[in-house]
Amino acid sequence: MIVDGSVTSGFDRVAALISEAAEQDLSLSVDLDAMRDQFANGGSLIDWVLDNVELSENTFGEKLAARLNLPWVEDPIVDEGNADILKKICQPPVAIKHKVLPLRVELGEKEDGEVYPVMMEVAHYDPFSSMDRQLVRRAINCPLRWVLSPRRRVLGGLQKLYGVGGDIFDDLLANRDWDSDEFSFKEEINVIDDEDEEASVVKFVNQILNEALKQRATDIHIEPLRNDLRVRYRVDGVLRKVPVPDNIVALMSSVIARIKLMAGLDIAEKRKPQDGRIALQVGGAPIDTRVATIPGIEGESISIRLLGQEQFNIERLQMFPDLRRDVDKILSRPNGIVLVTGPTGCGKSTSLFCFLSVLNNEDTKIVTIEDPVENRLEGAVQIAVKPEINLTFASGLRSILRGDPNVIMVGEIRDLETAEIAVQAALTGHLVFSTLHTNDSIGGITRLVDMGVEPFLIAASVRAFIAQRLVRRLCPECRVPGHYTEEFLRSVGFPLQDADKVYEANLTGCDACAHTGYRGRTAVYELFRITDKVQELIVSGASKQDLQRQGMIDGFVNMRDYGWRKVIEGHTTIEEVVSSTELS
Repeated sequence: MIVDGSVTSGFDRVAALISEAAEQDLSLSVDLDAMRDQFANGGSLIDWVLDNVELSENTFGEKLAARLNLPWVEDPIVDEGNADILKKICQPPVAIKHKVLPLRVELGEKEDGEVYPVMMEVAHYDPFSSMDRQLVRRAINCPLRWVLSPRRRVLGGLQKLYGVGGDIFDDLLANRDWDSDEFSFKEEINVIDDEDEEASVVKFVNQILNEALKQRATDIHIEPLRNDLRVRYRVDGVLRKVPVPDNIVALMSSVIARIKLMAGLDIAEKRKPQDGRIALQVGGAPIDTRVATIPGIEGESISIRLLGQEQFNIERLQMFPDLRRDVDKILSRPNGIVLVTGPTGCGKSTSLFCFLSVLNNEDTKIVTIEDPVENRLEGAVQIAVKPEINLTFASGLRSILRGDPNVIMVGEIRDLETAEIAVQAALTGHLVFSTLHTNDSIGGITRLVDMGVEPFLIAASVRAFIAQRLVRRLCPECRVPGHYTEEFLRSVGFPLQDADKVYEANLTGCDACAHTGYRGRTAVYELFRITDKVQELIVSGASKQDLQRQGMIDGFVNMRDYGWRKVIEGHTTIEEVVSSTELS
């Protein structure tokens, strides 16, 4: 049932399918000469088509299977009950290298009770790769039944069954010197790619990092358990456990030592926390990382923050037009303080750098002091806090003021000394940006007062408090209409007249969102402007309720109401907004 046709036969069959699709979709254009060259030079024709032609993978694969008289399985499901047997018969290096996913196996029993495989069903996506099929047949001592499936499903199934780095894990175990406590690594080159064929701890760690970047992870957590090593990625703010090879605990020390070595940490020091950085390069693009180790009773756990060298612009914040107008007015002011508030991980730094990008030009000198410097802003002078040499936010801010800046960004206002210097900077003609850890925008006023800043100084220097949270964005490919009771909508404060505009996450998801129902995140904001009336209330020591009432008169919109607008436009769900904001 498998086609072992010539190059010409494979090319002609696929070209015919693409031509038919082009007749139905006139916008579809394909460079057949480039496709012919790719296949003639030994490349995968199917990979080239899927990467370069805007066709539905399922539609293309189903039609190809019908042309070749092959079974088409759109959703290949591995028999979890026999997963150990499948992995024993179809070894990880064979399955992953040749992109063959074992689905199920029929077992027979000999007279002496020994169990043996009668037939194994395997899924693949490239029916023209005859060399791969021949090598798989030789490696698996069992009759095979081949089915055709989507590439994404095959590759995803392989990672789930064998885990990240499964193709090299057996070789790693075989090559390890079990009598030695020393670990030898290749020369330090932090270029993350898939070209290294050698089974090594270097390649295994590279695969963990590479897969995290593919899944758009912001953090990697590597945590020793009593009898396992758990790897988790934080994607869209939610931790996801990553499949890893069985017995990975055998290489736990080597993996942790490798990461510490890459981060420039002391691999012999396992008793106290350490911090470091790794400069990576993936596909020619620089990726900066921040590494933190924490000693636990089961061993050292490692957290890796992935920091892409991002391009910042205010459009990426996707603010509604009215909020954007208010922010633009504040950014056009020559002096004052703008404070962004919220908990750790809510996107405060991203918003600040997007604001600075608006002001970043040849006429403006921007100086920042941060702990640590995570993002780079071309053209700005960026200073990292170093407490060991008494370079704190306060001392650094004093030095910055002597450097004739126009705009200053302080990573965080943590104490009265820093707050007072920031206030003085604003009052002497500088535009100052910083962050505070408060639950909402109005709470920033109370926080500064509690620090010891005089109310009249707050009123005179601060231009606005901006609070924000991040909510997961619905996958536009698979979102479904939402259905909620009127009682629930009333309890959370959602406008009932817009109940028919609500969407929910699809519980099964789709390939585009890795079957989570969500893809990416978006921010919900509230902007509290310090107007003349608000200044008077601050100086008089008015309560938070009085400040909020005046804010409403001045056009203040709280985060939850801003979030409802995101829900109504189909960007997120009611649950996401409720879990991230407070009902005012």
